[in-house]
Amino acid sequence: MPSISAHVARTLAAHVDHVFGVMGNGNAYFLDELDRTGATFTAVRHEAGGVVSADAYHRASGRIAAATATYGAGFTNTLTALAEAAQARIPLVLVVGDEPTSGPRPWGVDQIALGSAVGVRTYTVGERDAAATTAIALEHALTYRRPAILAIPYDVAARDAGEVPPPAPLTLATQAGPPSPFTAAALHRVADALSHAERPFLLAGRGAWLADAGEALGALAEATGAVTASTALGRGIFPDRRYDLGVTGGFGAEGAMQLVREADVAVVFGAGLNQFTMRFGELFAPGTRVFQVDTAPSATHPQVGGFVRADAADAASAITARLLARGTRRSGWRESLDIAALCARDAGDGVAPDGRLDPRTVAVRIGELLPEDRVVVSDGGHFLGWSNMYWPVESPDRVMMVGTAYQSIGLGFPSVPGAAAARPDSTIVLTTGDGGGLMAIADLESAVRVAGGRGLAVVWNDAAYGAEVNLYGLKGLAREPMLIPEVDFAAVARGFGAEGVVVRDLADLDALAGWTQRDADERPFLLLDLRISGGVIAPYQQEIIRVNS
Repeated sequence: MPSISAHVARTLAAHVDHVFGVMGNGNAYFLDELDRTGATFTAVRHEAGGVVSADAYHRASGRIAAATATYGAGFTNTLTALAEAAQARIPLVLVVGDEPTSGPRPWGVDQIALGSAVGVRTYTVGERDAAATTAIALEHALTYRRPAILAIPYDVAARDAGEVPPPAPLTLATQAGPPSPFTAAALHRVADALSHAERPFLLAGRGAWLADAGEALGALAEATGAVTASTALGRGIFPDRRYDLGVTGGFGAEGAMQLVREADVAVVFGAGLNQFTMRFGELFAPGTRVFQVDTAPSATHPQVGGFVRADAADAASAITARLLARGTRRSGWRESLDIAALCARDAGDGVAPDGRLDPRTVAVRIGELLPEDRVVVSDGGHFLGWSNMYWPVESPDRVMMVGTAYQSIGLGFPSVPGAAAARPDSTIVLTTGDGGGLMAIADLESAVRVAGGRGLAVVWNDAAYGAEVNLYGLKGLAREPMLIPEVDFAAVARGFGAEGVVVRDLADLDALAGWTQRDADERPFLLLDLRISGGVIAPYQQEIIRVNS
């Protein structure tokens, strides 16, 4: 007779093709049943890594993923990664063991309260509703773009539950429908502003990518003659790169960001307009008319003068149709600009005054050597500036910064297995710092095992928590807690079966050049341990320092 765990595993497997996590006695029966379903289980080495891998899997593929952990300590280990997924609005299901129905044991914790504290709802299965509850958890995750916890009480996991009902299609709540008169009027105002704009500018974020708005935004840019740009998580969404400035905010080129301030009308699609995207309020000039199109309840930045709650793709198409019906002339602004010159980056000085590598120079060289078919996954930390500024990607699903929504570090290495599973034909490039790398070092093993020769890790090793040194060290606070003994990450990588290379000068990057020329199935996972200077401060970090000084 199928058990409650069988009901959960089979219902989940009807909609999810990959589960990541760590086995324990709270989820052992679930994993045993999952093994019979055809869904793939990938083991990681830390419970947080299971959630991170599932998160990265979704970001790279668009498909819902699942993670699993045992109860108690296994569950509490997931909380930082779970908070990140909630903040980033990632639909995933975390299957966990839970306390027995008789009540908590001495090592029990209130898992429902802990999940709620990080913004995640818990669904607990029972003897008669395990399959239905599993489906509801999936529907919740997909409808609201939030993680959902699916808890299996320890004393019912193996209990007989009768035949598993056949899987039914999931029912998702939707707000789709014709635009209201208020939305139509708001879109008319945006179209009117663009029709009179001499220097139109379009900005798109991850929300526009999720709405599949790339083609519609490209048509709008062409109809208006607008210059375009994206947020860090929307890179590559505009199809015509000739007039695209790349990423806005602290990751943007200074010349490009100065040009944005010349725009007279700016329309933002599917971007939250956080402090980094907005350059702490300096992205737009005071005279710029800023409109925002988003599914959020209201405008997300005080500089927005006109807000439209709408789907990015539908809104862009509607605005374009209005402009074409009017016979609106295109602005000739973008054709008068040298976009390539505006987007030029500082290539650095090769070696910094302290004798260590200039991270800008290293970033430029690595960008020249990386395979074009790449997915870049990133931990959090000061080094974010280098990879985001110097390593372009083809589309928003080829870049993910797991940790930035919750402002955490230490989630880098477990991002690799999720991205590798989602993109089996691409090279997965991890960019991480020495601080976050040490936090996540257990899942270097997972990265090496899952990605193999399609995996590359770049560790920006400045022997410090760079962001803290740049902000608090410069204020005169004690620097000793901000420093890290220099770790030989290359040697650690070799212990896990990877090829590890310490990079002290640019010639050492010949190892990367040789690695990229080999077939993926003939090479090992590669880790580059970059001995960089902490004295070169990324532009986005300089903005933070300015605001906090």
